[in-house]
Amino acid sequence: MESGIPLFKVRGIQIRMHITFPLILVWGAIQFGVLAKRGLAGALFGVVVTGLLFVIVVLHELGHSLVAQSYGVQVRQIVLLPIGGVAQLGQIPEKPSQELAIAIAGPLVNFALAGLLAVVGLAAGLDLSLRGLGGVLGQLGSANFSAIFRYVFVSNLFLGLFNLLPAFPMDGGRVLRALLASRMNYARATALAVTVGQGLAWLMGLWGFLGGGFFLVLVAIFVYTGAGQEGRMVMVRSVLGELKVGQAYSRQARSLTPQSTLRDAVELTLSSFQSDFPVCEGNRLVGLLTHTQLVEALSRGGPEQTVGSSMRTNLRPLSPGDSLVLAQNRLIQERVDALPVEEAGDFVGLITSRDIGEVFQLASRWPGFSERLAGPMPS
Repeated sequence: MESGIPLFKVRGIQIRMHITFPLILVWGAIQFGVLAKRGLAGALFGVVVTGLLFVIVVLHELGHSLVAQSYGVQVRQIVLLPIGGVAQLGQIPEKPSQELAIAIAGPLVNFALAGLLAVVGLAAGLDLSLRGLGGVLGQLGSANFSAIFRYVFVSNLFLGLFNLLPAFPMDGGRVLRALLASRMNYARATALAVTVGQGLAWLMGLWGFLGGGFFLVLVAIFVYTGAGQEGRMVMVRSVLGELKVGQAYSRQARSLTPQSTLRDAVELTLSSFQSDFPVCEGNRLVGLLTHTQLVEALSRGGPEQTVGSSMRTNLRPLSPGDSLVLAQNRLIQERVDALPVEEAGDFVGLITSRDIGEVFQLASRWPGFSERLAGPMPS
């Protein structure tokens, strides 16, 4: 789902800025101008280095994205957030060599940039030795080329090294999983990588707590949560396996017409278990009225409005042959609880989050369930 303010495109990849992104520029100005007591020069330093760091973040994410595209993986967009950048890939390949290449590409961009910056810095006569870089701390907030250059150089190196930590959601977690997956199945490799990542998060959190490092505690929470989410996502994919939409969708879904009123939709909601309704003309699907849209439309204009004036028309239907994993991903990405299912141009049913959840619960507790359900799809 698209989010943020569009900035520009690279190889068809839309770069977007989240609406909250300017907050990090404000924080940079406050950190170096007010908290560091450097005044206007410090505020200018904060804005400039923060902007340059996010240029590096974009290049880092483009490294992932361009390698992913070379393997045929769809890259929906790159979104700049106050905490960094996120490349939204259609799906991470389960082939270890491909995941390894995609994951390592971002840090390699940082190291390549570090090499380029080192050449430029040495040509400009800057001391980039450890002793020279130690002077960066004393120059923070000084709005001059030397201070800005060395701060960006050090931060770029830190970004590359930090992302190689063997913990999800950092690149190092995916590198570790890819290496493990070359010797064991993907689900087992993920479970081990998640365990390593969460163990590392506990150590970081303890270190931060004992040393008074509040930021390190926040990073530890971020890493622990991200590792858990990755583990759950892969477990769902492993359990659902090769199951298709045709084995799980609701065939008795009630539908509305564009001329139906919102009152009709409310009555159907109260008399059935449905809360999202396909909108059809005959057997042809023309839209979907979600529960959220129904509630919003009722508050705007009352129950006598037509469904056609409130329905959502930009949803692509699924087909019975699509995988349940794809269906689940689309429900999450498009922020809906149901998607219509079409076959040969005709509406045939509705797949809901509840349908997928029921299949997942059964398949995760009955080892033979997936094989039983994965037979010929009902007609």
